[in-house]
Amino acid sequence: MFAHLFATLVAEAGAPDRLAIDSTPSKAHRSAGSGCKKGGTDRGIGNSRGGRHSKVQAVTDQKGRPVVLVLTAGQVSDFVPAQECLEAAPKAAAVIADRGYDSDELRDFIKERGATPVIPPKKNRRIQYRYDKALYKTRHRVERFFCRLKDFRRVATRYDRQPYILMAAVFLVSIVAFWL
Repeated sequence: MFAHLFATLVAEAGAPDRLAIDSTPSKAHRSAGSGCKKGGTDRGIGNSRGGRHSKVQAVTDQKGRPVVLVLTAGQVSDFVPAQECLEAAPKAAAVIADRGYDSDELRDFIKERGATPVIPPKKNRRIQYRYDKALYKTRHRVERFFCRLKDFRRVATRYDRQPYILMAAVFLVSIVAFWL
C-alpha cells in the first residue's frame, strides 16, 4: 500500500534533472531473525563487517526526495543493485554517485540511458575518468535523505523479521518526510 502511494507521488513529480544514488546500512536486531532458511524466502539480512545488516539502496532527485528504494542484504556491494535501481528511476541528465559505484559496466549503462555519470574514479583505477566536481558536490542531498531517514529508530535498527515490514516503514517515512 505505501509502495503504491510512494510510486504515485514520484510519478506526479515528473522527470528530475539529475539523480543521486547511494546506500545506507540498517543494523539488524537479534529479534529480526536469521537469514533465509533452506527453501525459505530471503529476509534481506546479511553478515558484513560489524555484524548482521540490511542495506537500503536509494535513488534521489535533485531536491533530495527519494524516487527508488530497494532493500538488499548487508554484504552486497553498492554497484550490484545499482543498475536495477536506475532502471526503475526516471531518466535524468546526470547520475551522481560516490566511488563505491565506480565500474565500467555502470558507467556504460548510465551513458546508454542518455545521462552523464558523475562518479569519481577509484584511486587504483588505470583510467582516471574526469567528472564534474561542482555537480558532485550536490551529492550531499542523498546523504541528507539518509540522515533524515535514520531519525526514525525503526529504520535505523531493523527489528522486523520480514523485509516488507521494514520497507513499509521506509516508504511511510519517505512519503511523510519528503513528499507531503
